[in-house]
Amino acid sequence: ESLVALGMRRSLDLVVGMYAVTAAGGGYVPLDPDHPAERIDYILETAQPVCVLTTSGDELEVSGRTVEIDKLDLLSFADGPIADGERVAGLSAVNTAYVIFTSGSTGRPKGVAVSHGAIVNRLVWMQAEYRLTASDVVLQKTPTTFDVSVWEFFWPLQIGAKLVVAKPD
Repeated sequence: ESLVALGMRRSLDLVVGMYAVTAAGGGYVPLDPDHPAERIDYILETAQPVCVLTTSGDELEVSGRTVEIDKLDLLSFADGPIADGERVAGLSAVNTAYVIFTSGSTGRPKGVAVSHGAIVNRLVWMQAEYRLTASDVVLQKTPTTFDVSVWEFFWPLQIGAKLVVAKPD
């Protein structure tokens, strides 16, 4: 149930980070390194993640200073997938999968926690309506700070389709 912030631009590392956090039973909080430092600082202060995962080149600017964060070397983790027995608690449909912060149109952004069950329900509905197949290709282009990105990331990989992650900008 712990939150982990992902301070990365669209990339394969971001996809791996999203899956790693959710597989471990945590919820991810996407941060856009290009957002204003004040917004990132507010989100980190509000969400209180246990850590922030980032990659070289995606440094976060917080409160007018660059946050120094240990980089996660994804290639150094070759132990295989996380088993249910390795989690502190079992993963269920009601566990938080991610927290998206609103645009802040009411003055301050608000965090919205979304459960694994909600993601599964949406993906099952999308698959029933649109019938993605293993031969399909999906372009992921939506910013991770917008909830539509979740469907772009998780749907094709759940079905075995190809996911193409658009480069930022």
